[in-house]
Amino acid sequence: MFCFSCVCEEDEKELGRKVAPGACPCCGGKVQAVDVEGRFRLCFLPLCFRFKRKYLCTLCSKRLVLYC
Repeated sequence: MFCFSCVCEEDEKELGRKVAPGACPCCGGKVQAVDVEGRFRLCFLPLCFRFKRKYLCTLCSKRLVLYC
């Protein structure tokens, strides 16, 4: 009987940063838009690539959520 374990992990790589319009509601600092590439791997085999845009405050480093 063999014991086999798989490792599932997600790697994120920052692609770039841009200044975004608006201000942080907590401290009033400037907002940056960060483009991130995410890779989901199962046993070291890439299964999924996805691109996300995250918004961060430059002063307090808080992650901001965009509501439409």
